[in-house]
Amino acid sequence: YTTLFRSICCLEALLRWDHPQRGPVSPAEFIPVAEETGLIVPIGEWVLHEACRVAVGWPKAIRVAVNLSAVQFRPPGLVASIEQALSAAALDPNRLELEITESLLLADTEATLATLHQLRAMGVRVAMDDFGSGYSSLSYLQRFQLDALKIDRSFVGALGNPGENPEIVRTIITLAKNLGMAVIAEGVETPRQRTILQQLGCDYVQGWLFSHPLDQEAAEALLDVEPVAAPRRPG
Repeated sequence: YTTLFRSICCLEALLRWDHPQRGPVSPAEFIPVAEETGLIVPIGEWVLHEACRVAVGWPKAIRVAVNLSAVQFRPPGLVASIEQALSAAALDPNRLELEITESLLLADTEATLATLHQLRAMGVRVAMDDFGSGYSSLSYLQRFQLDALKIDRSFVGALGNPGENPEIVRTIITLAKNLGMAVIAEGVETPRQRTILQQLGCDYVQGWLFSHPLDQEAAEALLDVEPVAAPRRPG
């Protein structure tokens, strides 16, 4: 995602599956299966290592964001896995941003909160993904100090339409700012949406207005950096 002035500050690692027979398989299909079977744990570990390894070759001002499933918090060892990924790549922890969902904090388990506090102590940033998409309780925002909230694309997509009502987005931005968090708007597709978000005080924007999802080579060309070695495949 970028600042409102189109300066790239972070790239999000997106998991995609190009099946040799079925072709592209949507994450909406294979991620739930991976979570149900527990395969999301080794897959997620591989994603963390690859994201850190690639990001270390980018300009130092640019972070990499990686989504974490709530399932990855269940077995012990998540913090150690993230430490290993950072160490193996020699990536500064403050260049890694981990995206979690509301459901994780709603569970409010001591183990989960302890893990999140350990990650913050390492210097890793933690952001709330798809904020406002499924729950009405906001009490979890008091349990852990997040670095950023990502406004769900369902709210952003309505901006610029006839009869638009930006008050929900304005309220989220105000809430986040009052709690000391940055605000990232997902799914920005039109200049009109970008202008409204700028007027409302949003910090960062992400969406097809700026770039479609890119493979590693295209992303490095966008950043104008030397390509790193081809990614390893999971065993």
